[in-house]
Amino acid sequence: MKKASILFEFILIILLVSIIYSIFIPKNNINKFHELKNRVTLYLKLLRYQALLDHKYDEDISLWNKKRWTMKFFRCNQNIGGIYFVIYSDNNMTGHPNQIQSLKDPLTNKYIYSTNSCEENMSNSKYALLTKNYNIKNIDMSCNNTDSLGQLSFGNDGRVYSKLSNFSNEKYSYEISDSCNIRFISNDNEIFEIKISPNTGQIQ
Repeated sequence: MKKASILFEFILIILLVSIIYSIFIPKNNINKFHELKNRVTLYLKLLRYQALLDHKYDEDISLWNKKRWTMKFFRCNQNIGGIYFVIYSDNNMTGHPNQIQSLKDPLTNKYIYSTNSCEENMSNSKYALLTKNYNIKNIDMSCNNTDSLGQLSFGNDGRVYSKLSNFSNEKYSYEISDSCNIRFISNDNEIFEIKISPNTGQIQ
């Protein structure tokens, strides 16, 4: 109940801030790059709270760790180019997220999800399309342990993992021991960085 109350308060704060933001800040003064930074930061905080509430441990499933709530970065189809991300829990443990497994943006009720076709639609959040909508050309993660652009997975104890292992004896492997910095680099070489702390998963 306490965790549910914390999540409710967090969502309520987001809603209030978004209402004030939309009423009092003229739309022509909004920098899209800063808009993306604010939304990605909110998404990471929402991801962390979701993981705190939704413990994935299951002694009857050898690879239950693959269900941890995760933000993962992908490349769009080669013919399209660009980068997108998904926030999801791999309940099917296939390694391939789908829309139904993805987290919803509480402000828009849209899935934080895309496919590698990187096409906009009414169901998915535009913020997930980093290149198409926000001219992000590259992602640099200091804690990347994957062969791809990188990912972060959160446990219900606040701990953060840079990879979800396919081996049952590595459920707690790849926990970050130092701050993980995610750098978003635009086509204009603007950069913003988000820092995730080890042990607690705090986002700065």
